[in-house]
Amino acid sequence: MWKILVLIVFVFWLIWFFKFAKHYPSSGELKADANFWGITFSSKFAKSLDLDWQETYKAILDDLGVKNIRLPIYWDEVEKTKGELDFYDYDLMLDEGAKRDVSFIVNIGARLPRWPECHLPKWLETEKEETIKNETLKMLEIFINRYKDRKEIVAWQIENEPLVDWFGTCPKSDEEFLKKEVALVKQIDKRPVIISASGELSMWEREARASDVLANTVYRVVWNPVFKYFRYPIPSWFYVWKADRVNKTGASRIVSELQTEPWVPKGKMTELSAKEINKSFSVRQFEANLLFAQNINFSQTYLWGTEWWYWQKLYGNKAYWELARTLFR
Repeated sequence: MWKILVLIVFVFWLIWFFKFAKHYPSSGELKADANFWGITFSSKFAKSLDLDWQETYKAILDDLGVKNIRLPIYWDEVEKTKGELDFYDYDLMLDEGAKRDVSFIVNIGARLPRWPECHLPKWLETEKEETIKNETLKMLEIFINRYKDRKEIVAWQIENEPLVDWFGTCPKSDEEFLKKEVALVKQIDKRPVIISASGELSMWEREARASDVLANTVYRVVWNPVFKYFRYPIPSWFYVWKADRVNKTGASRIVSELQTEPWVPKGKMTELSAKEINKSFSVRQFEANLLFAQNINFSQTYLWGTEWWYWQKLYGNKAYWELARTLFR
């Protein structure tokens, strides 16, 4: 009988541990230097929220005062028709940032941030794998050569979580092709190459071998169809240990994507109720995630969701935006 009771207690403890325990700092001071923080800006995601992306971007630059931006340059937006390239929007983003002394990580490749993760031009989607790879290398060469003389760019991120096979509508990962991409970029330009990995679901060895700088995601409250919302019970030191074991120290490790927006189980982010938002990302959880990243203390941390903070601000909830404003001053 006592074994059954122990088993029952253990099962209930597991449920509490993954579903209800907070696993975030209950107190602390946000005291990291402003240069520690950056953001990812996706004009494509801003448009999906029905925002004016230029207005949103200028608010990020001038109201928040952000000085570090990870900027994905979407191939399917630049080359909608094969051979016809339009860099106007991205030139504008870099120009406006340069005027304000912003430093950029430029993220290029076929797999980039935001769903569906892979952003191939439509004219290429149905081609054979070898054709897609050849066109990807051509695209990288064109993009790097266009922007290699811009001093505001401090690093290139090649692809986004390129060795992840369980998320997004993408072809199977190919480590050997990733090495070819990195070699091509290094042949053209000497700035550091960043490769990103899942913070929670990878041990980072392959990404570390391919990169000058290893980047990782940090998520705290996630959702899946089986367990619904659950909280990662991973302490901050675990990320440090993983980086140390693959010999990434100092400036060679960053958090490229800290969860600072709600998880969307279904539908659009703009359709989430306040109750649903608070299940994964209340303002308190925002502060806790920031403290958690501060405790990890990699050289920099880039926040994920700035477009949504602005959307919230426009529609009456300024709390997320105002908390973010305290970070970059």
